[in-house]
Amino acid sequence: MFAPLFSASSQVSDRTGSALSLLVRLAFASVLLPFFLNSLLTKVDGFGLSTGAYVQILPTYMESVGYDASQVPVALKLVVLAGTLAELALPLMILIGLGTRLAAFGMIGFVAVMSLTDIYGHGIDAATVGAFFDTDPYGLIADQRLLWAVLMVMLMVVGGGRLSADAFVSRWLRSASVPAHA
Repeated sequence: MFAPLFSASSQVSDRTGSALSLLVRLAFASVLLPFFLNSLLTKVDGFGLSTGAYVQILPTYMESVGYDASQVPVALKLVVLAGTLAELALPLMILIGLGTRLAAFGMIGFVAVMSLTDIYGHGIDAATVGAFFDTDPYGLIADQRLLWAVLMVMLMVVGGGRLSADAFVSRWLRSASVPAHA
């Protein structure tokens, strides 16, 4: 009965992987989706980017131009736009399980860039950053974002599962590619 718990096999059954994917996506939705959507709302102003978007993503540069968004060159405006679109698309893709593995990989990159911006751009202090393998598990960057990344790695391994847009699209593509018999 307990033999599978101690098996050396690295395979995850389809049902177990689907359940794990759903659990991870629901955990993401309950803990991180509100965080990312709230952050997104600080970056948009109607249908355009707010000054806050530029300040959050390019803090040092914005300080150097007196927080005047009109001074931002087109290339950096595209960086801010891409970051804002990623903050919208990636969490929603993870939530519904669309392109789950790619979205999870993108989310790891997004969180890495966000963390580096917080540390080097905003100059967050060492206590807030935290450290790996220390006795304080409350570091906002090192500790919490490592756990976020682990959730994303789990999704990269198991995919979207049966209850995902990935599964729906896969079934639809299979049914569309089967030739009709007369």
